[in-house]
This record gives sequence, C-alpha cells and structure tokens, in this order.
Amino acid sequence: MSGRSGELVVKRFEGKVALVTGAAKGIGASVVNVFAAEGAHVALCDIDEVGLLERQRDHDDQGHHVSCHVVDVSDAAEVEKVVHDVFGQFEHIDVLANLAGVVRYGELPEFSVDDWDFVIGTNLRGTFLMCKYVIPCMKLHGGGSIVNTSSVQAYSSQATTAAYSASKGGVASLTRTLAVDHFKDGIRVNAIAPGVIRTPMLMSAANLFAPDDPEGAIVEWGSHQPIGRPIEPEEVAEVVAFLASESSSCVSGAVYLCDGGLLAKLAV
Repeated sequence: MSGRSGELVVKRFEGKVALVTGAAKGIGASVVNVFAAEGAHVALCDIDEVGLLERQRDHDDQGHHVSCHVVDVSDAAEVEKVVHDVFGQFEHIDVLANLAGVVRYGELPEFSVDDWDFVIGTNLRGTFLMCKYVIPCMKLHGGGSIVNTSSVQAYSSQATTAAYSASKGGVASLTRTLAVDHFKDGIRVNAIAPGVIRTPMLMSAANLFAPDDPEGAIVEWGSHQPIGRPIEPEEVAEVVAFLASESSSCVSGAVYLCDGGLLAKLAV
C-alpha cells in the first residue's frame, strides 16, 4: 500500500488489537497514531474523557479503527473491566503499551501520602494491573508484546522526584521479571526510558519551575541531551512501535533509552 507521497506504508499491525494507556495526549497519543495508521484496532485508555473524545474524532476522520475507554489504571476493577471488554469484543489482545504516567514534586518529609499513592498508583500499580489482566489474554492466543514506560530517572535521579523515580525504577524491574516469566508464553516485555520529551507533563513542569519562560526552560533542558534539543513524542512512538512489532522479535527484558544520549554523557 502506498502513502500520499507514493512511499510504501508498512502495515506492521494489520489485524492486531492494541491497548494503549495514557492515550489522550503526549507519547500515548503518538503511539496510537502509529498503531492505527499501520492497521491495528486500538483501544485508547485514559482517565481524560475529553481528550479521548478528541482523539476519537481525529481517528474517525482518518478512517482508523479505534475505541475509547475511560479508565483509572490504578483501579483494579476498572482495569479488569476494560481488558474484559476489549478481549470480549475481539477475542485477542496482541499489544499492550503502558504509557499512562504522572508526576508530583517535593522533598519526602513534606510529600503527602496521597501524592505518593497517586504517583505510585498510576505509574507502577497501573502498569502491574494492566499486565496482570492482559497477560492471560495474550497467553490464550499464543503471545503478544508489552511495552512499559520507565524513565531515565530510574537510573539517575533529580531533586524532589522521589515518588516518580521510585515508580520508574519499579517499572524497569517489573519489565525484566515479566520478560523472564513469560517468554515461554510467547510474550515479550520491554520498556522505554524517555529523557526530555516535549509532552504536556514536561510543559507542566516548565510552567511550575519557570513560569516566566516555560518554553525557554524546555529548550534549555533539552540542550543537556547530546542530541541538543527536546525529543518529540512522535520520535518515541517509533521506538514503542518497533518494540511492539515483530521487528524486535529477539528483544525481551530490555529497557530502551529514548534520551538523546543523556545518560551517556558525563556531567562536567
């Protein structure tokens, strides 16, 4: 099949069912774009109903096959229901991309228990719950691919991000264990570790820490990466698509850095 410019469009996900969390914006929305354009039916999951409806309209206009599901990934009953509904409709789930993520800032003594539970609940518990309920569905049909979201902060942290860093370190460890446990089931489990990515989360941080010039802060933060700039969500989505597809058939238990070389660079 050819695209608008006559280039060959590869349909890596033709006939596949992909479930994407954090799908209303940021990296999640970009991942949905790739999966849908390459033939998948994509179940968009997010707590942001308004954002989901906007994505639904976008994909309907393009003739893509998507469905939207309002779900709090930290809620076991809601996660079980959405997985049951998607599996019940299609009788298979081939790809799970866990992109839902949140952050709260503060030094630990003043960090509220509610904020800790919110960050760990969304980032780590949410990943656990999605995997818990999707893996049995994948096993029934011979396997699948799971892509989780860790962070460079699983490896090298910043001030006031204890909960976020802990959650992302947990995701990296969870990913490796699930890969070991389920390769026998034909299920590959990998993760991405983003650096400075131009997302709504990054913009919120810029508005918080540099309210007079948030865009300048984003550019400055991106300049610390050897790539010399912030990374766009679409760039990370291509890495997720690679890990989700058969192009990475020999890869499992990996945490792929999407950080423009940030962790490769010594501070001087």
